[in-house]
Parts: sequence; C-alpha cells; structure tokens
Amino acid sequence: MAAQQADLDLTVSGRPVSTHLEDIRAISERMVGHILETVAPCDTLPSDALGGDVAAVTRVCLKLAMQMLDGDEDIGSDFEQVETAAAQWAREGIPIDIIQHAIHEGFKLVFDLVLAKATTSDQESLVNVARRLMDIVDTIGSTVSVAYVRELKSVVSEHHTAVHTLTSALLGGNSTSTMARECGVPIADAYHVLAVHIPPHPDESNPKLDPKVVARRKLRRVQAELAIRCGERALSLLSIDGGTILLPVADFDDTALELLVKWLTDAAQAPVRATVVEAGLRRIPEAADEAHELLDMVQRLPFDSGLYRFNDMALEYQLTQPGPARDFLGSLLDPLEEYPEFLETLRTYIGTNLNRQRTARLMHVHTNTVDYRLKRIGQLIDFDPTQASGLWYLRSAMVARSHRDADAIPRRAAR
Repeated sequence: MAAQQADLDLTVSGRPVSTHLEDIRAISERMVGHILETVAPCDTLPSDALGGDVAAVTRVCLKLAMQMLDGDEDIGSDFEQVETAAAQWAREGIPIDIIQHAIHEGFKLVFDLVLAKATTSDQESLVNVARRLMDIVDTIGSTVSVAYVRELKSVVSEHHTAVHTLTSALLGGNSTSTMARECGVPIADAYHVLAVHIPPHPDESNPKLDPKVVARRKLRRVQAELAIRCGERALSLLSIDGGTILLPVADFDDTALELLVKWLTDAAQAPVRATVVEAGLRRIPEAADEAHELLDMVQRLPFDSGLYRFNDMALEYQLTQPGPARDFLGSLLDPLEEYPEFLETLRTYIGTNLNRQRTARLMHVHTNTVDYRLKRIGQLIDFDPTQASGLWYLRSAMVARSHRDADAIPRRAAR
C-alpha cells in the first residue's frame, strides 16, 4: 500500500508524471540543445558524438527516468547502454565534469517541463517528483562515474604499459618508429637521460606502519608529479627506490630539469638525487649507464638532494678511477677508522659545504664538539680540515675512499 501511495503521489494535473514525458524524441532533442547551450561549447564534444551517442544516451536516460518514475525496476539493459556510452566517452577523453553537468542540466530541463504542466494543487506531488528525480540523477550519475572511472583506469594501464615498453626499448637500443606509433607516444631526436635515486620515506622505518604501503604511496606521488609536470613527454621506468627518466632535450632546459628534481623531492617527501646525461637515440643505452654510474658516485658522497651533471662531478669522477692515486688518497683517512665519530663528522662537514652549525644540528651535538673533532682530525692525519689546502686533500680522500671500500666489498665476499 505504501508503494502504491508513493506512485499515486507522483501525479501532475491528475495524470502520472511520466505521461508528460512521453514524447521522448522531441524532449531528448531539446535536452541535447539545452546541453550545448549551457554545458560546453560545440568544439568540446565530437560532432559524431553529439549527433549519435549523446542523443541516443539522452533518450535512454529519459526512458529510464520515466520507468523509475513509474516504479519499474526492470531496467538493467538500459543501464548497460549508459555504462557502454560512459566507457566510450572515457576513451575519447571527454571530461567527466562535462558529462555529469550535462546529466544534471538534462534533468533540470525535465523538471521544468513537469512544472510547466503543474497546477496550484500539485505542490505536494511536485515535492515527491523532485525527490524521485534526485534519486534518479544520483543513480544514473553513479552508474556513469563507475563505468567512466573503470574504463579510464584501463586506458591509463594500457598507456602505462605502452610507455613502459617504449622506454625499455629505448634503454635497450631497440626502439623503432613503428613501435612508437603502436604505443601512441612520439619519439624525440635527443633526450636528457636522468638516473634518479628516491631514498626511503621517514615513515618506512616507522614500526607502526607497513613499509611496503608507505613506499608504494611515495612512488605513486612521484609518478603523479612527473605526469603533472611533464605529461606524455616523459618516458620513465621507476621503482620505489628510483630508476630512469627520459625527457626530450627540445622541451626541457637546465632550469626545467632542476625544478623537476625539486618537485619530485617534494612529492616523495624525501631528498631525491638525480644525474643527467644528454644523448641522441642511439646513445641512450650508453648514456643511461653513464648517468647511473655518476649517480652511484653521488650516493656514496655526502651530497644534498638535487640534480648533478658530469661537468659538476668531473674531478670526483676522476678520483674514483682505480690506480695508485686513488689508493693513496683513500688511505689518508685510515687513521680515523678507530674514531668513527670523527669520520662521520668530517663527512657531514664536507656535505654541508663546511657549515659548522648545520653539521652540529645534523649530528645532534654542540658546535664546540664539531670544532674539537675537526681539530683532532687535523692532528691525526696531518691535514687540517679548517684550512683550504688540507680540506682539498680530505675531500678528495673522502671520494677515493668511498669507491675503494665499495670495490673491496665484492672481493671480500667472493673469498
């Protein structure tokens, strides 16, 4: 009885409200025209979509509204048509806000048509009609959103796979113009090849949190920031601890690269370090090796987050090459092995660009303690870290030692 009473309340001028919407074709044409005028300019939606899909789906939605106003629940196949259309619009790149706004504008027009037929005695019934129309808009809007987002995720996944395939091919020296066309991604003549290190987020060491979840969220933030800043111009292979990014040389200058690393640092909420080497298509594999070798050197040294180029690191690179000079420089710090706090102080002091106050803050000690340790370091190894000549040798020794020790680890493990 309650359901029957609800249906009886959905009347206007003594007739079921759905009967005022029976001329579906004429009303749908008015709705499409209204949408064009109030929602989006004509060039926003494809002309074939306007003349075909949008008009057809408008008729389906109007039919759905009539059925739901009459209490008909057998509407599954009609909803499938709406879902199919929403998925197609997602693939065509029609913005979801335009679609949702069009739905609301269409149903506002429907309610205006009902109001035009109403009399003064229909006030209570119009309240019930408005509530029912709100439920219908909610149902159709939710259906469209779910289908749209589901398809959009599929499109994004397909694009991600295509970009992954193309980037892997470029890094492997196997790219072709045919592959680029198949992936739908244009290939540039030359690229900035960035090797990127993304350190752990502080929360990854929080025992109350799942470190894998924290790391994945960090990676998603970095990938989202890269997409926002670079769009489809960026080709990347990234994991939770870093990877490789290819950026067209024609689209990114030095300032843009430095800003990008800063933005990625902000997104990761961790100090990102990156190195860059420029290369044409055929040299990308070699450039990637060079960039990651340079990044490996940057990671071993106490450098801040930021972008580093080979020209910035030429001296450090030369000091890392095996030979008697590296062996001599690397041995200069051996007397400090018995004093690990001295070695760490020297490393931090050099890494902060000789800033005693910052060194003290990072090591959680007083500035006087830093001064004392630097003085003792000078006494132990005969090179004063507070003097330019001594500091040059100690900085060089730090570089050489980092690579001497790293090269020795595999040899010791192999014995």
